[in-house]
Amino acid sequence: MNTENLQIQIKTFFGLEQILAEEIKKLGGRNVEMKNRAVNCEGDLGFLYKINYSSRLALKILIPVMEFKAFNQHQFYDKLFKVEWEQFMDVEQSFAIDSTVNSETFKHSQFVTLKMKDAIVDYFQEKFKRRPNVEPKSPDIKFHLHIDRELVTISLDSSGDALFKRGYRKEQGEAPINEVLASGMLHLAGWDGKGNFLDPMCGSGTLLIEAAMIALDLPAQIFRKRFAFQNWKNYDADLFTKIKEVRIGRIKEFTGKIVGYDIDARMLNAAGTNIEAAEMEDVIELKKQNFFESKKELFPLLMVFNPPYDERISINDDDFYKKIGDTFKTHYPNTLAWLISSDLEAVKKIGLRPSRKIKLFNGKLETRFLQYEMYEGTKKVHKLENQ
Repeated sequence: MNTENLQIQIKTFFGLEQILAEEIKKLGGRNVEMKNRAVNCEGDLGFLYKINYSSRLALKILIPVMEFKAFNQHQFYDKLFKVEWEQFMDVEQSFAIDSTVNSETFKHSQFVTLKMKDAIVDYFQEKFKRRPNVEPKSPDIKFHLHIDRELVTISLDSSGDALFKRGYRKEQGEAPINEVLASGMLHLAGWDGKGNFLDPMCGSGTLLIEAAMIALDLPAQIFRKRFAFQNWKNYDADLFTKIKEVRIGRIKEFTGKIVGYDIDARMLNAAGTNIEAAEMEDVIELKKQNFFESKKELFPLLMVFNPPYDERISINDDDFYKKIGDTFKTHYPNTLAWLISSDLEAVKKIGLRPSRKIKLFNGKLETRFLQYEMYEGTKKVHKLENQ
C-alpha cells in the first residue's frame, strides 16, 4: 500500500456531500471529488488518521485496495483466492466483511460476502495451514465489499465502528437523531460557535452536544478508544499520537450559550446523562420548558431542532406545527430557525415560507431541513431599515 498517496473514499449521508467535501479540503485532502453519499480524495497516512479523528461528517473511511470484474461466482471466488491476503492481515487476526451489492449477477449480498470469506480463509489455510477467525462484532481487520453490476471493489475500512458512534450517547430518546446527521444539520445551518444556540425540543441532547463540539472545536472522535487502522501492518502509533496532540491543541474557548428545552423530564434526564458523558455540563444548559410558552432570551440566536414527526412519535401534527409557527412569529423576532421534518404537509401549517429547503434522510425517512427567518415587522420593512 502506497502510504504517501492513498486513494480514500469517505462515506456520508445524502445531502451532506458538499459540506463534507469542504471539511475534507480544510483538513488537507487532495483531489477532492463529490460522489453520491460519498467524497473521494487523496492523502497520506497522517491525513487518514486525521480525518478519522476529526471529521464530523464522515460515516466511515475506506481505502480501496483492489478492483476487478467478475461475471459469475466462480470467477469471483477464484480472483479473490489469488490475492496475497497477508499484505493486509496476519493469520492471527480476526476479520469481518461489510458489503454493498447492486448487481443482477450477484443478487444476494450475504452469499457473496460468504464467498469472499471462504476465499480469504481458504487462502490462509493453503499457504499457512492455519485459518483466521471471522469476528462480525469487533474484528481486527474490516473489509468492505462493493459490487456494482460486474465491477468488484474491495476496500479496507480504516474506521472500524461507524464514525457516528462518538462514544457519548449513553441514553436514547424515542427518536434520536444520528450524530453525523446532527452535525451536518448544524453545518448547513451555519453554526460556527459564534453567538448562541437553542434546541427547543432537545430530546436526548445530540444536537446540543454536536453544537458544543463545534463551538469548542473538539475532535469528533475525542472519546473513541479504537480505530480499525490501529490493527494495520503499517500503523504508525507515534504519528497518530502527534496528530491527536496537534488537534487537541486547537480546542478553543466558547463565550456564548448553548441551551436545550424539553417538556419531558425523562428526556431531560437522558440528555443530562449524555451531556455528562461528553463532559459538557459547563457548556450546555438544560431547562424544563414548553417551547410554545417560551420567549427569546438569547441575542443573537440560532435555533436548530428536530420536532417529533409522523412515524416516530404520534402527535396532532397540524395543530403542533401551527403552534411552532405562532411561537416563531410572536416570541422569536430576528431569529434564524431551522427544523427537520418528514411531514411535508404538516410543516405548511407553520404559516411561514421557508427561505431554504434541503432534502436529507433521517434513517430511511425522506425529510426536509427547513430554514425560517423571523424579522420584526415584515421582510420588506426589515430590508428598508437596513439599506
